[in-house]
Amino acid sequence: MASHRKSRPVGTRVAGIRTPALATAALTSVALLSQSANAAPADDRPSLEEVEKKVDDLYRQAESATDNYNAAKEKTATQRKQVDTLLDDVARRTEQLNEAREELGSFAAAQYRTGAAAPDTATFLLADTPQDYFDQTQLMGRLTNRQKGAVDDYVSEQSATMKKRQEASQSLQTLTETQSDLKTAKATVQKKLADAREMLSELTAQEKARLAAIEKRKQEEAARKAAELAQQQAAAEKAAQETTAPQESTSTATDSSYATKAAKALAFVRAQIGKPYVWGATGPDSYDCSGLTQAAWKAAGVDLPRVTYDQVNAGTTVSLADAQPGDLVFFYDDISHVGLYIGNGMMIHAPKPGAYVREESIYYDGESAIHSVVRPA
Repeated sequence: MASHRKSRPVGTRVAGIRTPALATAALTSVALLSQSANAAPADDRPSLEEVEKKVDDLYRQAESATDNYNAAKEKTATQRKQVDTLLDDVARRTEQLNEAREELGSFAAAQYRTGAAAPDTATFLLADTPQDYFDQTQLMGRLTNRQKGAVDDYVSEQSATMKKRQEASQSLQTLTETQSDLKTAKATVQKKLADAREMLSELTAQEKARLAAIEKRKQEEAARKAAELAQQQAAAEKAAQETTAPQESTSTATDSSYATKAAKALAFVRAQIGKPYVWGATGPDSYDCSGLTQAAWKAAGVDLPRVTYDQVNAGTTVSLADAQPGDLVFFYDDISHVGLYIGNGMMIHAPKPGAYVREESIYYDGESAIHSVVRPA
């Protein structure tokens, strides 16, 4: 027997109320729009990978600005010494000029007291005797010659003093400009670091944990690459020992001398592990990257320049495969970072703000980040 029940209208039940199909579609559209509106801010939020890259870029830019700061600071110190020397010289010359002026004054006073003037007929006629005339002429001649010498000395000293004053003025102006550069570089470093800290502070605890996991994977990959390099270097060294004839004594002595100095640099840098990175610092309690390598090689009796882009030219460039303990490893196209190679694909360096001097793979930021290897002279 056929059913006589009426079929239910098409629709859905919301909170116990049956809704028609048209109303259901409208509610669905509203819900979708609401979800899209809520999702919009999340779409603008950078991914963790993007955050990590931006933070790393900011740290690199801060290191580059730190090098500019270090260079300006060193230049300021040199120029300040030059200015101090010039000002001391100006003071000394001014004193000599005053003495020459006093000497001229004494001649003028002497002439005034004696009534000395250029000899002429009137002087001859007024003289009591011809002998008196000749005596006065000789006296005035002596006074004139001495006075002429004093005038020459005065003019010469005055010219030299004016020249030194101009040099001092120019040096002061240059010093002021360099101090302005120093201030600008300092502000740039502080701004980059503040931006990096702000980005990190906006991460949730879960995002920070994921970011730490990403960093851990990078470190593991860097360690793997370092181990590969260590194996390659060991194999190359073994092959060289088996196939190469004994080196000349001069070459051996040179290698031995470098190894001795490098050992001192390595001993120093190992003792600094755990000390904080501080931009612009050269020790003994904290370091930036180039401050650490400079101090390490200074302990070995070798003076390196202060900044990375000068240190890279302070020795002989060697291939990565030929790197030896003590060599300097430089990073990035702008040569904004440096570490001290300790062998087996590892280095000791002052990494970045918030970190400490540590031992780490030279591949810590990927193989492409390595710029060059330099053996200090």
